[in-house]
Amino acid sequence: MKKLLAVLLLASAALPALAATRSVTLDVPGMTCPACPITVKKALSRVDGVSRIEVNFDRREAVVTFDDAKTNVAALTKATANAGYPSTVRP
Repeated sequence: MKKLLAVLLLASAALPALAATRSVTLDVPGMTCPACPITVKKALSRVDGVSRIEVNFDRREAVVTFDDAKTNVAALTKATANAGYPSTVRP
């Protein structure tokens, strides 16, 4: 019984190690004015798991770093779309 408990404790401690930090570049073509990146950044910052956001108005893109155990790309694109700025993942 003690061995089983020890194995379970070790397994639960290893779960956070399975999560990875990822970065994705989103094309946000609807940004048409210099104030638009503020709205896009604010929308992305509200997504749980996002740790860094860089929005570039000139390139119409957002580079987002996030914890893939807490969120995913679909949630990021949904957040920008809900803010009025549909986005797609840049290959």
